[in-house]
Amino acid sequence: MELTWTMFLIVCPMVFLAGFVDAIGGGGGLISLPAYYLAGVPIHHALATNKMSSASGTIISTIRICRNAVIRWRLAAPAVALALFGSAIGTRLAMLTDERILKHVLMAVLPVVAFFVLRKNSLVSEKAERLSARKEAAITWIGALAVGAYDGFYGPGTGTFMIIILIGFARMPSMEAAAYTKLVNLSSNVASLVTFLFSGQVVILLGLAAAVFSIAGHYAGSGLVLKNGARIIRPIILAVLALLFLKLIFDL
Repeated sequence: MELTWTMFLIVCPMVFLAGFVDAIGGGGGLISLPAYYLAGVPIHHALATNKMSSASGTIISTIRICRNAVIRWRLAAPAVALALFGSAIGTRLAMLTDERILKHVLMAVLPVVAFFVLRKNSLVSEKAERLSARKEAAITWIGALAVGAYDGFYGPGTGTFMIIILIGFARMPSMEAAAYTKLVNLSSNVASLVTFLFSGQVVILLGLAAAVFSIAGHYAGSGLVLKNGARIIRPIILAVLALLFLKLIFDL
């Protein structure tokens, strides 16, 4: 596909904003993926190139969180492997899906993902007793496979869904759940990116430029403490989703 300066001018600032939002409260994928599509990048290329920028930012946040958490590798290693497998399968499915069908899927899934992201804090609880190691592992591993497949096929909201599974169903403490969520998210991002790279769907130059802005956004967001962060993040996400909906309807 032919690159234009307009694509860079739209994608890079919005990916920076996505990284900034993601570092503060999550939900950046609801901005970064629409950014590519709004810039005129075909939907398969948008899904692929978004993986390059999102994986770059996820590396930063994964390292930061995992440094402050004790990782039980007997639990984490199978989760990582299942996330890699699920993501590769989901990515293959996305590449085989017709572009018009993907647009309809996008319109159907976006409101659901937005609801979970914006309502994340009210959907999880840490007051319940911890489960047995066997039940905790089963929920974590099944969740990693399912979330990995979703991330490979689509992506936005992956971290939110995994954190809900780990805190709400596996009953992990938030810091521990955040560390495993980042490991799963990074694994699924990498598997999907590699699969897309081999298929030739990634727009390399645009993806590399966006990756720099994603890292900068994560760095800026992680160093900023906002008491009213949700009040800023939610209108941004809703505005981007509204723009994407209008473009999707116009293109159908």
